[in-house]
Amino acid sequence: MGDGARAWQDAWRSRFYLSRDGWVDGTTEFWNTCESAIPRGSRILELGPGPGGKTSRFLSTLGELHGADIDPAVRGNESLRTAAVIEDDRLPFPDGSFDVCVSDFVLEHVADPKTHFAEVQRVLKPGGVYVFRTPNRWHYVALAAWATPHCFHDLLSKRLRNLKSDAHEPYPTYYRANSRGALVRLARAAGLRTRSLRTIEKEPSYGMSSRVLFLLFAGYERLVNSSRLFAGLRVNILAVLEKP
Repeated sequence: MGDGARAWQDAWRSRFYLSRDGWVDGTTEFWNTCESAIPRGSRILELGPGPGGKTSRFLSTLGELHGADIDPAVRGNESLRTAAVIEDDRLPFPDGSFDVCVSDFVLEHVADPKTHFAEVQRVLKPGGVYVFRTPNRWHYVALAAWATPHCFHDLLSKRLRNLKSDAHEPYPTYYRANSRGALVRLARAAGLRTRSLRTIEKEPSYGMSSRVLFLLFAGYERLVNSSRLFAGLRVNILAVLEKP
């Protein structure tokens, strides 16, 4: 990212978002959801943490953090007490092993969501919670990803978000659990109660390559946040599910 691009992006983020009363970014809002749902000192399983990042570091401040991922790179995540590789969609832990499960932008990559939720329910203790953030399939970003081949995602995702060239390539997406209705049904079928489920729309992360795109997507953000009638079109779903 050049200095010129960084300058206008920082200035426009401040003008359109940071200066708004009560505004917080999407990651902060997800972390706030986690902090309010996770009792201090919990035994936490992060699903799909990869080699590490800000969310893993944050979760490690709330309790004893463990991780499981299909990518062996999870073993290099320094925030985890232990790291396991997932095979055949099964979590390699005994029943009732954790107080909390957390996933951040993982559900859209799950090909078999029924098994995923059943496994989460299995490894949670009674009273345990599953907290997650995932894209809403009815948002323009998810609709474009769903309608285009994976090679197209590789080509454009970094450019639209103005990411560095060495950023990880996007994983395949399925969006089989990525609507409010689908999540409620999947949770119920797995024996999980929906404690909270809401949608949010934040700054246009996919508009960082162009001022025109930024303004277009910022206008969309203002529209869908203007009324609860448009809640189903917001970009991300934040949810807390509970095992009875």
